[in-house]
Amino acid sequence: MKKELINLWIKTKAIRNRQKDIEKIKSMINSAEINIRVAKEIKISEDTATLIFREIYESIRQLGDAKWWLLGYEPLNHEVSMEILKEFDIKDKVKLNSLERFKKIRHDINYRGFRATISQTEEILDFCNKCVEEILKILKKEVL
Repeated sequence: MKKELINLWIKTKAIRNRQKDIEKIKSMINSAEINIRVAKEIKISEDTATLIFREIYESIRQLGDAKWWLLGYEPLNHEVSMEILKEFDIKDKVKLNSLERFKKIRHDINYRGFRATISQTEEILDFCNKCVEEILKILKKEVL
């Protein structure tokens, strides 16, 4: 992450300096892993698609939060939590561009009463399978 951007986000109160708390970071990663596993176990239908989408999204965001905490900052909004994930050097890096769209879908779900479609939920699950597992491995190494 570029230092200029970090300084801007500190100034605009999108992040703030925090002492690195390894136990908190481990707990965040563990929580995200458990929630992803449980969400994946739910059969996708029109009734469950929104619940699955939202839980997967929140778990992905939580991994972004964990990365910020590793860097010594606390994120104060979803934008920065999702933005830091784009910095990960993973095999299918181009898929990280989907994060912005996922954020908009989640916003529409939470604040406009929209329902996630089965297709949107399958897309975030595919993203999870292709990218999140790799991000988890990287984060776990950084915590050690």
